[in-house]
Amino acid sequence: MNETELIERAHQAAQHAYAPYSGFAVGAALLSSDGEVFTGCNIENGSFGATCCAERTAFFKAVSEGVYDFDAIAVVGGKDGDFTSACPPCGICRQVMAEFCAPDFKIILRDGENVQTFTLSDLLPLTFSL
Repeated sequence: MNETELIERAHQAAQHAYAPYSGFAVGAALLSSDGEVFTGCNIENGSFGATCCAERTAFFKAVSEGVYDFDAIAVVGGKDGDFTSACPPCGICRQVMAEFCAPDFKIILRDGENVQTFTLSDLLPLTFSL
């Protein structure tokens, strides 16, 4: 699966976001090492600490199905349906990625018509681990 296809899957996932408080919908498409794609959207909650980001939703779906090896994730997001700016993962999501992914794991973002690809080590240079 190429970057464009993965971004499109993330955009489709964002259509399912539950974001009544922020109006900021996010979608993620996580590519496993064996080519399977797991999607996720953000799911807000009136108790904001109970909110779950799209990236973590995708990871938790994959892990709950026994998949632990990943190559890339595409993330799109925006307020009120405007997905023209890059939407990088939050710190908590980056730490979840670090739990399951190598430093060269790819994080793909769409910024307008441009695609930006980062490695996990680019976005989380001093990873915490036990």
